[in-house]
Amino acid sequence: MTFAEIRSLMLPPAFRPLRLAATAGTAHDRACALAQADHEAAGTLVVGARPGVVDLAVVLAPEEPLAIARRAGLVGLTALAEAVGSVAPPDKPVILDSAGTLVFDRARLGGGRLAWPEACPEEAVPDWLVFSAMLIASKRDAGDPGHTPESTSLEEEGFEASADALVESFARHLLRGLSLWAEDGPAASVARARDYLDAADGPLTLDGTGWFDPARGGPRL
Repeated sequence: MTFAEIRSLMLPPAFRPLRLAATAGTAHDRACALAQADHEAAGTLVVGARPGVVDLAVVLAPEEPLAIARRAGLVGLTALAEAVGSVAPPDKPVILDSAGTLVFDRARLGGGRLAWPEACPEEAVPDWLVFSAMLIASKRDAGDPGHTPESTSLEEEGFEASADALVESFARHLLRGLSLWAEDGPAASVARARDYLDAADGPLTLDGTGWFDPARGGPRL
C-alpha cells in the first residue's frame, strides 16, 4: 500500500474521521475552524490529502484550566512519536524537541503543534484544544536531496506503512495517553514523554517554530 492510497480509516470509537480534499488547506486550519464553530466537534480527527505530507489534526475538549490543559499537546506529541516508532525501520531513534519537532535518525521528519482560543486566560478552561501534526511523506518534488540535508521523509527512510496506518496508530496511542491522563493525571503524561524528549532542550512550547514553514504550509525541508 502506498502513501497515496485511500481507504476507510479504522479509528477507536472516540474519534470521528474527516477527510479533506487535496485543495482544502491544512488539517490544522480546518480543525481549528470546526472547534470554533461547533461545540460538538471534540473527537473529530481531520486528515489532509495534500501530496507528499501526512497531515492530521484532532479536536479535544479539555476539562482543566489552560495552564494545565496545554499539556495535552505533550500527549499528542508523544502519540505521534509512538506511532512513528511503531512502524519505523529498526534501530533508528525518534526524538522530540521543545517546539514540537520530530527528528528521525538525526533528521527532521515533521512535528506537532497545539492551538487554543486566543482570548483564553491561563486560569480558565478553554472551550477547545487542537493538536495537529505533519510528517514529510516524500521529498520527490523538493529537488536534489543534497539541498535539504536537515530533513528526511518516510519514503527515504524506508517506511512501509501507509499514511492511513500512521494516522490510525496515532489515534490509538493518543487515546491511550488521554486515558492515562484521566486515570493518573497530567504528570503521568509528562513522564511518558521523557522517553522521546531531548533532555538538553528548553521549555516545551509546541508552537511549530522548529519545523513548520508557514510559507509552504507544511514541514520545513
